[in-house]
Amino acid sequence: MALTSGDVELFRREFLELHSYDQAQYYLQLDPGVRETVYHYLSPNEMADIYVHIDVDQIVNDSLMQEMSPRYASEMLQNMFADDAVDVLNELDKNQVASYLTLMNAEAAKEIKELLHYEEYTAGSIMTTEFVAISKNQTIRSAMYILKNEAPNAETIYYIYVVDELKHLVGVLSLRDLIVAHDDLMVHEVMSDRVKSVMVGEDQEEVARMMKDYGFLAIPVVDFQEHLLGIITVDDIMEVMDEEATDDYSKLAGVSDLDVVDVSPFSAAKKRLPWLIILLVLGMVTASIIAQFEETLDKVALLAVFIPLIAGMAGNTGTQALAVAVRGIATGEIQNKSKRTLLLREAGTGLITGITCGILITIGIILWQGTLVLGILVGFSIFASIFVATLAGSFVPLIMHKVNIDPAVASGPFITTINDLLSIFIYFGLATLFMNYLL
Repeated sequence: MALTSGDVELFRREFLELHSYDQAQYYLQLDPGVRETVYHYLSPNEMADIYVHIDVDQIVNDSLMQEMSPRYASEMLQNMFADDAVDVLNELDKNQVASYLTLMNAEAAKEIKELLHYEEYTAGSIMTTEFVAISKNQTIRSAMYILKNEAPNAETIYYIYVVDELKHLVGVLSLRDLIVAHDDLMVHEVMSDRVKSVMVGEDQEEVARMMKDYGFLAIPVVDFQEHLLGIITVDDIMEVMDEEATDDYSKLAGVSDLDVVDVSPFSAAKKRLPWLIILLVLGMVTASIIAQFEETLDKVALLAVFIPLIAGMAGNTGTQALAVAVRGIATGEIQNKSKRTLLLREAGTGLITGITCGILITIGIILWQGTLVLGILVGFSIFASIFVATLAGSFVPLIMHKVNIDPAVASGPFITTINDLLSIFIYFGLATLFMNYLL
């Protein structure tokens, strides 16, 4: 093996022929001691291409950068695209960040510091300042000259943004527009002035939705005066969509964040306990409701057999409705005009599924126990519980979204526990009401 045998030229020749993603996977499989040799064989610039393909959490959790000398790490960061470097630095200790910035050249450090100031999860925090901008009052020939000179340092050149003398964003050109246009034409004659942009403080999820809707490969970021500050590229948006999906899934699972496999048991427990404690309290409320109907259970003990059935059906249907509502909100499909449509549709769905399940369980109990009244009681309880749970599952996330709370917080376990409480109350309330017929 060229790496362990010390054959630098052979290692570099074979390694650098790989795609940078494959280089990253190979690098991650090496032992820390062997990786130290890699840092001697590869330049910081070459290592920067590799780190683009490594998840930021893995960089931090595995302390990968601690294996490098501070100067090597700082040179690697300054050779990364600024937005990628900022993603890494945002997860590091402030003292580490200060150390790396001090070791960088002044221009790179200044660019990264500016991006570090933007609030996390906004357009400013994920944009890059490495893009090509041209003036509207220059010729296509001169614009092509600028493009050829700046392209090697730009993150993308598929779109070329046009600014005026005060750096206001006024238009956009595609690379194709620039290539096919006559050299002597002015840029403002060829550009499109119908350019879509996002504000620097826009939520990254909204930016992702816009880029998905319009099919953009990049989108410009501006301030409130329309000055062009940077661009967001499609690869950054793919990372955002992955982050948002993971975040929503973790909340639906009832944890603040999905655990990585090598996190300590204490850290994992600390993330999960808040929701579990809330659910424990709600479970105690459910238990206290059952205790209130102790006399009913004493008279008809058979009622206890159907508690898991009724609570389970309510929890399952509520979670289904919740998933539909949260997905609709997250994708932007549910706007103000369609919220009523969603609620009406879910009410109809709850009605149909409730009636169907209620009839089936009524027939089943009559055949099993030979008791018409008990069959009707459990069947009607199933119907009412499914109908109420479906409405709750769709209504709760809409209310939370209305008051600017992430609807994914209305997690599966939370909705399930709430619906357990409601279904038990309905079941025993009806049983108490019709006790004389049961006896």
